[in-house]
Amino acid sequence: MSAIDCRPAEVRDVEAIAALHADSWRRNYRGAYLDSYLDGDVVTDRLVVWRERITRPEATFRTIVAEQDGAFAGFVHTKLDDDPTWGALVDNLHVVHELKGQGIGTRLMEASARTVLDSTPGAGLYLWVLDANLAAQIFYAARGGVEAGREMRGPFPGGGTALARRIVWPDPSVLLLG
Repeated sequence: MSAIDCRPAEVRDVEAIAALHADSWRRNYRGAYLDSYLDGDVVTDRLVVWRERITRPEATFRTIVAEQDGAFAGFVHTKLDDDPTWGALVDNLHVVHELKGQGIGTRLMEASARTVLDSTPGAGLYLWVLDANLAAQIFYAARGGVEAGREMRGPFPGGGTALARRIVWPDPSVLLLG
């Protein structure tokens, strides 16, 4: 098995993060995000967002990059203290498409959970997953995530709305691998 390492994101990661974010949206968010947006210059839009998040992060933002054998493989972006009931929000979790199924997403979820446990002990962890994204729902359920409601989300960048499920981990330590 290949080595997977997680570390805080740095300025040198911005382009890879933005490109992966755009690719993931294009592959998984059709029907929620407008096609005109997804078919447009999503990478430039994401570059603006990620350059800001990495170079001038809010105090509650934590972005972690996964590398497999030294190469960029994915990232997770967590917002600490996002919700008084649910805790920290996993706002983004994306793995390079060709590398899915190799444990990278699991390691990124663990890294997010460790961040929450270290910074805000007792807080939970949650995220929103689009109702149409069945693969992600299966992934989160296999890691102990429990559905805690559904609601229409959006408008998304470029427009569009979609039904989403709130997935929660009241105790993020269940995501720790050992």
